[in-house]
Amino acid sequence: MATIKDIAEKAGVSIATVSRVLNYDQTLSVTDETRKRIFEIAESLSYKKKSVRKTNIPTKIAIISWYTEEEELEDLYYLSISIGITDRCQQRNISAVKYFYSSYEDLQEFGDVRGIIAVGKFSTAQAEKLMNITDNIIFVDCSPDDDRFDSVVVDFERATKSVIDYLLAKGHKSIGYIGGRETYRDQSDNILDLREKTFRQYLSDHGQFNESAVYIGNFTVKDGYRLMKQAIHDHGNNLPTAFFAGNDQIAIGCLQALNEENIHVPEEVNIIGLNDISVSKYVYPSLSTVKVHTELMGETAVDLLVERIEGRTIPKKVFIATNLIIRDSSF
Repeated sequence: MATIKDIAEKAGVSIATVSRVLNYDQTLSVTDETRKRIFEIAESLSYKKKSVRKTNIPTKIAIISWYTEEEELEDLYYLSISIGITDRCQQRNISAVKYFYSSYEDLQEFGDVRGIIAVGKFSTAQAEKLMNITDNIIFVDCSPDDDRFDSVVVDFERATKSVIDYLLAKGHKSIGYIGGRETYRDQSDNILDLREKTFRQYLSDHGQFNESAVYIGNFTVKDGYRLMKQAIHDHGNNLPTAFFAGNDQIAIGCLQALNEENIHVPEEVNIIGLNDISVSKYVYPSLSTVKVHTELMGETAVDLLVERIEGRTIPKKVFIATNLIIRDSSF
């Protein structure tokens, strides 16, 4: 069985660094690239971090990502969920094979699949296709049908309200939103984004919503930068004093644009992101954000699937709590 020392040798870092990364030590200062390399090596060596009750049923499952492999490696949100799933499968002695969007139709060749964990945004039509393989399906980060499928999701509505409540309590009268929108991979429909929907409704309820302060693109650093530049151009000296960004990548792009325009954060504009990816605490100024417990999302999905395989028939929808973390980009 692989040890932390084995991982440290392959990664070219100290044993202490590996231990702290694998335990998500928030005070550790290492690059995002180093973190990803350690997680990938740990996964390849089948490292087991801790022991939990093993299932008594010989189990073979499939993990399906709505991303390609390259896209997942660029998105720490989904990469961390995937690591949580893989780690829990190892703990429970479950054999798992991973398929990415570009190849998941090859799943039929996997043989007798006892269950599927589908990670990402899946349409109802895609969920129906997966049911041709097995009825034991857990969706992570989406819920195609609450009445039929188990799911593990983030309460984005509550997370968004917590950000707005914080900013309103700090006296902000003009709050903007910079977010993104996504489409199902089968192009069947646009995906409802609860962050944007809640932002619009909740600020409207408080009598402070301003349509001109909402900017929508993609969930990338590039679009965060581009949209903040547009907001600066549109509003000039009347730029909102705070922005909620749909994820940390967007927020980091916003910080870059504000810095280029010599607009001081947080003295002139507050920025709050969402996800708390590892790099968030190391940008300047360090990013206030809503922490999403992505590894726990993955672990919970495996536990739900075991329950299904062992006989549970009533669907469950599990919401994973979030935490607002205030750093230097907001007061």
